[in-house]
Amino acid sequence: MRTFLTLSLTVLVASAALRAAEPSKDATTSDNSSKLGTLEVRAGQEFSAGNWATALPMLKKVAELVKDDPARLSSIEEQIRVCEKNIAKLASANLKSRKPGDPASAQAGTAISVPATPAAPAIGVNRKPLTPPKSGEALELSIKELGNFEYDQEKGGNIPADVKALAGSTVRLRGYMIPMDQAENITQFALVPDLFACCFGQPPQVQHTIVSHCPKGRAVSYFADEILVEGKLKVEEKKDDGFIVSVFEVDIASVKPAPK
Repeated sequence: MRTFLTLSLTVLVASAALRAAEPSKDATTSDNSSKLGTLEVRAGQEFSAGNWATALPMLKKVAELVKDDPARLSSIEEQIRVCEKNIAKLASANLKSRKPGDPASAQAGTAISVPATPAAPAIGVNRKPLTPPKSGEALELSIKELGNFEYDQEKGGNIPADVKALAGSTVRLRGYMIPMDQAENITQFALVPDLFACCFGQPPQVQHTIVSHCPKGRAVSYFADEILVEGKLKVEEKKDDGFIVSVFEVDIASVKPAPK
């Protein structure tokens, strides 16, 4: 399992390096690139968490969108095969565990439920409501503090009121960059608390992933170490083909290496 987790994040980060560094030709291309990048990050998170049934349809959608990019398509197809193999394995184990005479196993073609992936440790316990910063000031907090609430990643609709009230506030967040459009002249990226945390535990949930947008006409270079991002926060559930792909976005004002 650890090999799969390491591989998935490596693919997620490295896939940006395989993309063409040409700027988008028009607004439509840029918008499609943004949707693809966000969906690809979400699919990678679910894959890393071993949520095969959730990751599979997302990965198939990504595969459709990158069908003209053989290098990226190959890595996505490999993740699809891993999902399908593990889903089949879980279904087989589920079937064998049923007792003889069980109606669910006696009927050919009956759908077999796949055991759910164990839930991540509960978050949001004894959380303190967040307070918007004063006018002209920036609220400095960690990504985990911002997203310290239990969130339904499939249905959504349960972002706390105090978190919604932060929309439009200037925030200052530390984290690591996952490029979402290209390897150079990056205009959008996902900011996550710990780039390789999923190799040893649970990868970031959707409320711990900040989709960050550079101002129009400006870009940044990839930086492997921790960075400090400041900008206007957006709080909104965004979906792509029915999948929740983000709840937090930041319109960047500045990006710099995080103080040690």
